Amino acid sequence: MTNSRAEEALGGVKVDIGEIEHKKEDIADVLEDNISDEQQLILFRKFIAADTDFHRDITKGLLRKVDFHLLPMVALMYMLNFLDRNNLAQARLGTLEDDLGMTGTDFNLATSVLFVGYLLMQLPSNLLLTRVRPSIYLGVAMTIWGAISAAQAATRTFGSLVACRFFLGFAEAPFFPGAIFLMSSWYTRSELAFRIAIFYCGHSIANAFGGLLGAGVLANMSGAHGISGWRWLFIIEGSITIGSAICSAFILPNYPATTKWLSAEERAYAQWRLIKEAGEADAAGASSIKEGAILALRDPRLYLFTLLQHTSLLAQTFQYFFPTILQTLGYGNIETLLLTAPVWACTFCASLAVTYTSGRFKDRSIHIACLTMISCAGNIIVVATLNPAARFFALFLLPLGTLPAYQIILAWVANSFPRPLVKRSACISFANMIGNTANIYGTYMYPSSDGPRYLAGGAATAGAALLVAVLSFVVRFVLTRENKKLAAREEFESEGQPIDREGPAPGFRYSL
Repeated sequence: MTNSRAEEALGGVKVDIGEIEHKKEDIADVLEDNISDEQQLILFRKFIAADTDFHRDITKGLLRKVDFHLLPMVALMYMLNFLDRNNLAQARLGTLEDDLGMTGTDFNLATSVLFVGYLLMQLPSNLLLTRVRPSIYLGVAMTIWGAISAAQAATRTFGSLVACRFFLGFAEAPFFPGAIFLMSSWYTRSELAFRIAIFYCGHSIANAFGGLLGAGVLANMSGAHGISGWRWLFIIEGSITIGSAICSAFILPNYPATTKWLSAEERAYAQWRLIKEAGEADAAGASSIKEGAILALRDPRLYLFTLLQHTSLLAQTFQYFFPTILQTLGYGNIETLLLTAPVWACTFCASLAVTYTSGRFKDRSIHIACLTMISCAGNIIVVATLNPAARFFALFLLPLGTLPAYQIILAWVANSFPRPLVKRSACISFANMIGNTANIYGTYMYPSSDGPRYLAGGAATAGAALLVAVLSFVVRFVLTRENKKLAAREEFESEGQPIDREGPAPGFRYSL
């Protein structure tokens, strides 16, 4: 294409890469390597040469559209995902155990077996997501888990409940890492932590709303039409999930290059700003599934992040027994479920605040360490005293520290493996898969025989929270060294010395 045609296509904007500062030269080189469509390359060069006002206006409009289509839907999906996973804790306060003849650690087994199915499907599911439309894939997965959740109402024996829980975990596996992966395909590193907090608010809302819904159903529908209250709970929540799944297929976006409700310029800009940050196009076919998995498993940072995510999830295992622990304060079943609502509402507000500051100040490790120490203190108070007021205060601290910290960890993992797309998908799913093994054995840390103090469980989760704080600084140290290596590499390149260009693009730095 001639210069005059290029200028006309750009709306009169003359692009001279030679007149753009060094950073923009690096971006242009990346574009030449990653973009094959000539018209899109012209748009990208227009973005490089554009002024600050242009970028501010188009970014604001783009994020407004993406946030509107993506965030409310994934937050709702996650709320229902966690509601269907955790409603066993509310059903336990009804006649579930008596009706199914459950004794001893049967409830712990029914809780933990879900994660066996969840882990088995985790990695293959997320790798498959890079080859199909996310809106359809996640919507179908949600429909299946909603149907299985509702089917739990028909169980007559403990064995049938365990079977349902196993397949429920299998069906739920694609959603969480898939949603994180999809969000990381749209948002930059500075934007992602706060968006993950909004997404993760579905967790807090599920706990708060789940308690209210459980209280209402158990109090008013027990015996209705000859059906136990806990069975109605599964039927109602599963039906809501199925209806929402159908809507999600029409609302969720796919990837920036294939989303039809954006203009051609907005689609190009959505891709450009991620390429600018990471140095590589987020193309689904850039690497095979096998290549992406190998790249992920060869990266030693993956195992450090996986350990961090695992210990963080271990520090959260109290939530599967939260109503049971709260009931030790001396309240009845319905009052206990109602009292869970303010705890999770407070956690939701705290999550929005701290993830915003984490993104604003580009900090991960210090936020994580401070938050998990709050949870550690809460665990110590819970096991140290039986005073109702002190224990209720401490129960606020448990999720107030661990949940916002985990949201920041999720963003940290997604940001630290920017490209290629298949590698990032493999890293997110691997960390989530191994991390969630904590929920298999962690659910046995609160046996009913340990009540009301639950010393073993409280001490173990306090230790896990402390370990999370330590690991966050270990990761910070490792990534600081990586950033120094990246700076040294760029210095060698600026002096004209040949160097291996494998790794992040020039200008990229890991978040600390």
